[in-house]
Amino acid sequence: MGSTTRTPQELGYRTPAEWEPHAATWLSWPRREGISFPGSFDRVLPTLRTMVAAIVESEPVCINVVNGAHEAEARAVLDTLPHQECIAYYEIPTNEPWCRDHGPIFLTRADDPKLAVVDWDYNAWGGKYPPCDLDEVVPTRIAEILKVPVFYPKMILEGGSIEVNGAGACLTTEGCLLNKNRNPDLSRDEIEKRLRDFLGVREILWLGQGTEGDDTDGHIDNLARFVSERTVVAIAEKDRSSPNYEPLQENLRRLREMNLDIIELPTTRRVVREDLVLPMSYANFYIANTVVLAPTYADPNDEVALSILRKCFPARRVIGIDCRELIWGLGAFHCLTQQQPMA
Repeated sequence: MGSTTRTPQELGYRTPAEWEPHAATWLSWPRREGISFPGSFDRVLPTLRTMVAAIVESEPVCINVVNGAHEAEARAVLDTLPHQECIAYYEIPTNEPWCRDHGPIFLTRADDPKLAVVDWDYNAWGGKYPPCDLDEVVPTRIAEILKVPVFYPKMILEGGSIEVNGAGACLTTEGCLLNKNRNPDLSRDEIEKRLRDFLGVREILWLGQGTEGDDTDGHIDNLARFVSERTVVAIAEKDRSSPNYEPLQENLRRLREMNLDIIELPTTRRVVREDLVLPMSYANFYIANTVVLAPTYADPNDEVALSILRKCFPARRVIGIDCRELIWGLGAFHCLTQQQPMA
């Protein structure tokens, strides 16, 4: 199927919205020798444990590990959790833990095979964090385990750079997808065509730039997220002196022109750690079957953001989890997770 000339869209596939039913959540367990949590690897493990504990209340969790020793490291953190029958380990080596970006994008359709995987090319956020050779092949490895077809768009794309509503619309940003460090030989029109062909969407909705400290060049999952087919939550900066004020106001302006219902999420205070501005965002939540994992930062706006998300997801339990150590890796729960939809 990977060599077929017919695209997923032509074959009737689409990318489901995140709130549609999941068969599982995929994670890539971090490596102590990795670069994501310099000097704080042990301090981030309790957050990962809390994250997995919340997800297994909702659905199975599939965890990529390098080898048996790495699995043992993960088990040392997770083996005392309830619902062990819902945790499975797979020997799929990775460089870093950000499964949203290097993991598969899953597609579904009514006909058999119902499930498929898109394996986009991957260069570690524009070549910023080599090596990424292990991460680059993760989607195909997962497809082999699941015995599902794979499609190869031959375009660099991270999962955190796109947001779909399951009904034909895809939100993304110019700051990331049009950045020359991703696909310098592809025009905007060519990128849009690949998104339509391989995600099974019709509308490509472009926002502009990301926020200060975001090393992804503006991933959509730090800026604006669908919470229903025509409703988005979007980060809004009220402080005119903030470097984020103008780009976030511009993104809100564009969203209004799209005739979407917009619910504004607050920003956090600005935090600098070892000369790095941390890209703390309440938009980096993860929607599981029965729960929503929401990042908190011991910030005055934590409860405001949680209250907003609880109104957006009245049928799910919204769980706020402290991400002050996790964000040192420049990502939160959405960056770590990748949902496998029900086939």
